[in-house]
Amino acid sequence: MTKREHASYTNNHLLVDKGWLAEHRHEQDIVLLDARAKDYEDSHIPGAYWLDVRTLKDQASKTIAPLDTLKDLLNSFGISNSSTIIVYDDGSSVQATRAFYVLEYYGFRDQVKLLNGGYAAWLAEGFEVTREHPSARTNSKLNLTAHPLLITTKESIQAEQSNRLLLDTRTSLEYTGEDLRSNRKGGHIPGAVHKEWSDSLEAANQDGVILFKDALTLEREFQALGILPSQTIVPYCQSNQRGAHSYFILRLLGYPDIRPYEGSWEEWGNDEHTEVVALLPRSE
Repeated sequence: MTKREHASYTNNHLLVDKGWLAEHRHEQDIVLLDARAKDYEDSHIPGAYWLDVRTLKDQASKTIAPLDTLKDLLNSFGISNSSTIIVYDDGSSVQATRAFYVLEYYGFRDQVKLLNGGYAAWLAEGFEVTREHPSARTNSKLNLTAHPLLITTKESIQAEQSNRLLLDTRTSLEYTGEDLRSNRKGGHIPGAVHKEWSDSLEAANQDGVILFKDALTLEREFQALGILPSQTIVPYCQSNQRGAHSYFILRLLGYPDIRPYEGSWEEWGNDEHTEVVALLPRSE
């Protein structure tokens, strides 16, 4: 995808293509992060540091990892407050967008970019790959600040705020309650609109590359469901990984107020004091 092809996104600066990355990846202020769950040791884009996306979540509290933990991690990549951070994964971008969301939450708004098509797009172009790890870099001048207006809690959802739209980004079976996964309760938060995160992606092309849908298609799809830029949008899923994917899409489209529910169904679906709506099929 060329720059011209994705220029119609309101925030097109948040998305780069393989050609742009090949041209700019050596620039001093750019830090490249590989967010794939596996295969980094086999090959990766030269200069990329491996980011284990699991470290971005505090497993005990089920929320974003604390500031000090993230500061140490980002320091190890040589990230400073002036860095431009490029993140990629295999191509569906569900790991990369999780990193995008957490980095924006800690103050890197408009400084994080995703590689459209991810590693698959890089490979398909025949660009150089490596097994070598980049040299360790540290930056003692890094300062992080959490931005609470970029996150939603269970308590704030229960407060029933006006002009807020809950966006359930899970599968349709999770939304209806037919698929409980490992949760005590199935269904969705009352009033939540359903749009599965993967609906924002095109089908894989002949090279196995998955790209984001064009801006006009995405805008039409979201607005057809009543998901409007004038609202406060609260995406959620099971653990706010898929929800973070929708956060990125909405940022790309220029939605100004997106506040993912970090606890997501992992919290809501296992709390005895939460209300759920289940749409189970009727028995014959």
